[in-house]
Amino acid sequence: MQTKVSNANRHSGIVIRSRTSTMMLSMFATLASFYVAGRLWQDAEERVLLTKELDRITGQGHSAISVDDTLKIIACREQKKKLSALEMELVAARQEGFVSSHLPEKNSISNKRPLVVIGILTGFSHKSKRDAIRKAWMGAGKVLKKIEDEKGIIARFVIGRSSNRGDSLDRSIDNENKETNDFLILENHVEALEEQPNKTKSFFAYAAENWDADFFAKINDDVYLNIDALGNTLAGYVDKPRVYVGCMKSGEVFSEQSHRWYEPDWWKFGDGKTYFRHASGEMFVVSKALAKFISINR
Repeated sequence: MQTKVSNANRHSGIVIRSRTSTMMLSMFATLASFYVAGRLWQDAEERVLLTKELDRITGQGHSAISVDDTLKIIACREQKKKLSALEMELVAARQEGFVSSHLPEKNSISNKRPLVVIGILTGFSHKSKRDAIRKAWMGAGKVLKKIEDEKGIIARFVIGRSSNRGDSLDRSIDNENKETNDFLILENHVEALEEQPNKTKSFFAYAAENWDADFFAKINDDVYLNIDALGNTLAGYVDKPRVYVGCMKSGEVFSEQSHRWYEPDWWKFGDGKTYFRHASGEMFVVSKALAKFISINR
């Protein structure tokens, strides 16, 4: 009889210990699940933070992104700006009372966004050319301001600094600019014939950062411009986001040093040895998106 009772007690103890072990294992499994879930949640939050940081850096242009991606970002930003501006105008119209006229008032013309900013690339010794342009089509003083306000066309002579900064060449430009106030001086650019491409690039970058215009044009200081014809032509491209306008051309790349038009970088153009299609350097126009792309990736 005692043996049976003893066996029963032993069996009962085993069952209790088995149940205790099962409960402990269940508790450990539950705690482990919470721990793993917590780590996964923390990792997910870190991934979100890293993604946001990457987006922020990408938005500032510090990473290598494609042309299409950059232009898409620019287009989205511009649309957002336009929507914000329209919302502000709508609020102001509601506060002042709606007027059923779709034509702008005369006193509001000066507040419109410029159509084009023209950079006239010039040199230290080209004062006679600048004076001729001022008389022919650019104007000066009140005439220049009137063209900006009524036509939305801004024109500036673009020049860098002398290699001997602060010398008589720099002082002559500064004095001329005090009289005319029609220069865009690139402080970080040193004037040199071989630096013309960099000068053009610097102009587009500076202009895109400082003017909210639809287009940006580069011309030489020996080009006489019909600004009315230019304005009418560009008006037909306003609704197109990426525009490159000019006298488009191509041609043979000459690799012989004895040739008049020898190209030192001829090897970059492949077996065909022809230039890619491009606008003649005397004058060309790019839209705002392309100018900002140059600014971001300069």
